[in-house]
Amino acid sequence: MKINTPENLDLTIAAARFAALGSEQRLAVLRSLVRAGPEGLSIGNLGARTGVTGSTLTHHMKILASAGLVTQARQGRSIICAAVAFDEVQSLSEFLLNECCADTANPGGDHDHG
Repeated sequence: MKINTPENLDLTIAAARFAALGSEQRLAVLRSLVRAGPEGLSIGNLGARTGVTGSTLTHHMKILASAGLVTQARQGRSIICAAVAFDEVQSLSEFLLNECCADTANPGGDHDHG
């Protein structure tokens, strides 16, 4: 039986989020939303920018939202805006770099991340 320690839970969440990004179209959608900033984009504008529209875009947004990477909110009567969950995207990046070089002989030394 798998015990859900905080480290295992972090791995589970990170794996689910990375899996959600395992599609070129979903990655393009997230990237467009990141570029748009916290204001987000309407679904129509997002579709125009990415070339992903209709039920395909709805499907991708559902997967990204389930992974906690985007949020959607209705504004006004019918415009649905999508915005990135920036804290979650940042925590995903930090997950990768958090233990950078932890097993090297010179932790805390000069490291090139680029």
